[in-house]
Amino acid sequence: MRADRNVHPVRRGLSFTAMELFMKTTHYGSLLLAAALSAAPCLQAAAAPAAGAATAPAGSVERAEAKEAAAMLERAVDYLKKNGDKRAYAAFNDPKGGFVKGQYYVYVVGMDGTMHANGGAPGVLAGKNAYDLHDAAGKPLIRELLEAAAKADTGQIEYRWLNRADNKVENKTAKFRKVGKQVVVVGYYMPRATIEQAQDMMDKAVAELKQAGPGAAFAAFNDPKGKFVQGDLYVFAIGLDDGKYRAYGAGPQRSGEDVSAMRDAAGKPLVEEMIALAKSKGSGQVEYMWRNPASNAVEPKRSLIRRVDDVLIGVGYYVK
Repeated sequence: MRADRNVHPVRRGLSFTAMELFMKTTHYGSLLLAAALSAAPCLQAAAAPAAGAATAPAGSVERAEAKEAAAMLERAVDYLKKNGDKRAYAAFNDPKGGFVKGQYYVYVVGMDGTMHANGGAPGVLAGKNAYDLHDAAGKPLIRELLEAAAKADTGQIEYRWLNRADNKVENKTAKFRKVGKQVVVVGYYMPRATIEQAQDMMDKAVAELKQAGPGAAFAAFNDPKGKFVQGDLYVFAIGLDDGKYRAYGAGPQRSGEDVSAMRDAAGKPLVEEMIALAKSKGSGQVEYMWRNPASNAVEPKRSLIRRVDDVLIGVGYYVK
């Protein structure tokens, strides 16, 4: 599937327009700048979330945000069908209207690549052809969106974009619905921790265990509002001799459960491998397939493992 390439592409004109408006407004300033940067090939490096930043318990908020995005998408599609294109585009572009709420906003893209409405940056993107628009990592997100919409009327895509709630470039999942010859989209952000953030949490967890002792440390690891549960990062602790959870940040109620025979989604005996690694080398990494509590999907995961006396401490991060 190819869109109409005779329309003036957005990438060349976007940088100037975004930068010009950035100088005139503060409400959308950061978002406009991000749009401009995404259009400049030499400035497409994506910013990583800050290490140690306080976030909500793993998965709870992200699943709620997915539902919020789905609900807004449903409302937007219904509004478009009942009120027609012109009125709907105006409503979606209104920064003070009912279709712009924090990180959530609606955008509508024609199958020819035209951005009919964009509540996140109406002055920069609305009314322009966005077929060649790239995300902060260089992915042609509109092209990918239109290709997905050509195959199915509903679905989702993922890309890197500025979250105006915290002014950071983050992973974004956008749900879409095709209505006639246009695609209605609402996205939400979800965390993707880095190996550096996982290592930082591991160091802090080991220090906590050594300084506070097992009882207090395990309680801290299990605290869903504490510093050891951040986004899709959490700490788990397993006894080397009995294979039981001493702590499990993603599900504290499982503490005390024997997981020595646990296998991942592909059948790999991951705990057995973790224990063997901790006993033989003291530290290392184990790769496996695991459910991400933030996305509720099974994804590749890599866990850092470190032995502290008769317990192994683990912190994993998803490598999708």
